[in-house]
Amino acid sequence: MSPLLMKILQVVLAISLLVVIHEAGHFFFAKLFKIRVDKFFMFFDAYGFKLLSTKQGWFSKLFPKLKECETEYGIGWLPVGGYCKINGMIDESMDTESLKSEPKPYEFRSKPAWQRFWVMFGGVFFNFIFAILVYINILGIWGESYLSNEDTEIYVSELAYEMGFRNGDKILKMDDYVPENFGMLQADLARRQIHKVSVLRDQDTVDLYIDQSQIPEILNTPYLFSVALPAVIDTIPPTSLNYRKGLRKGDEIISVMGENTEFIQDFKKVLSSHPGELLSATIVREGDTLSAQIIVDSLGRANIYTQAPSIKTRHYNIMTAIPAGIRLTFSSIRGYLQDLKLVAQPSTGAYKSVGSFIAIGQIFPDQWNWFQFLHILAMLSIMLGVMNLLPIPALDGGHIVFVLYEMITHRKPSEQFLMTAQIIGMILLMLLMFYACGNDIVRLFNN
Repeated sequence: MSPLLMKILQVVLAISLLVVIHEAGHFFFAKLFKIRVDKFFMFFDAYGFKLLSTKQGWFSKLFPKLKECETEYGIGWLPVGGYCKINGMIDESMDTESLKSEPKPYEFRSKPAWQRFWVMFGGVFFNFIFAILVYINILGIWGESYLSNEDTEIYVSELAYEMGFRNGDKILKMDDYVPENFGMLQADLARRQIHKVSVLRDQDTVDLYIDQSQIPEILNTPYLFSVALPAVIDTIPPTSLNYRKGLRKGDEIISVMGENTEFIQDFKKVLSSHPGELLSATIVREGDTLSAQIIVDSLGRANIYTQAPSIKTRHYNIMTAIPAGIRLTFSSIRGYLQDLKLVAQPSTGAYKSVGSFIAIGQIFPDQWNWFQFLHILAMLSIMLGVMNLLPIPALDGGHIVFVLYEMITHRKPSEQFLMTAQIIGMILLMLLMFYACGNDIVRLFNN
């Protein structure tokens, strides 16, 4: 299967599953409070065209008893989500037929505000519960692996150098926050809008003050920090030109052609500038400083594998995976809220990173991988939940705001107001979708 087709299938599977889970949350609480649910559809049956329906067509003929259910279950043809049509509620279907008559006891609008709140919050609630369950399974099966920041030095990009960081620094604190995961340093710097970073440099603690105007550059600079590791040889494969040429496992290459190679990145830079040459090097072996030679191929590589950073892995059993999965979910929710905060601040330029289904597809791997798929699934479930909490009419958050207003003031917004708000919200969402798609297209052309 081609990588593109694999990505498309993963996106469709993930979005379909998450939409069903989200709508099942609304469905569950509606049924719990004895509210009639007219339709439960995966994908939209725009213009009345349905791939599958329990009320009509070939499926209803195969299972005629399902026609007696008050809810019509089905699959639409437009794969952009799904919906749960709750009787007596103003939603994206814009079906106002039931609103022309007096409220019935089984309608959404007849129920007390606190019940309507839970019906609207149910989708988000199920998304978060699903993320917790996925993370519990991930931690229980694979554990949690990450590069610890505690004993890891940084190798800086040009931007990081301009900000005051230097190769070999150890990041101790960001304001009052002590980072644990090295892979999250750049994200933490932007998300938390850090003002001061304390680093360990040559046994001294140095404080660096971050200019907030650099946040846009931090967000758009790949690999602000990379791992600074000494150029210590791990293995030399038989296919390498340097195989059995005098170099050994454990040798630390400290200079090549007189140039300092304290870190792997320095070593690779020197090699790339001398393709196809035989280079003199200085190595440290068991405390002794020796001279050696390194053969560089025509592509500027020595084909020598150096020692990799030490990855820390936490293992969990079922009892410890449950609280860890809950913590990881709420940590991810907090991180995504911080991302949205950046998007809402034009000065950060984070709005340029807003993407649509194209951007989502790019994060999936080219080949099927359960670990990666489940991780992305949990992340997308959290994103879907958080996005639906935004106080925009047409989203769950907009409905929740109106219900909370009613609970506080004891005044219910008019149905005409809710209809108008729904239309405005849908227009806003369409504009946001067009903008996100535009961002994706621009990125595709720029790559």
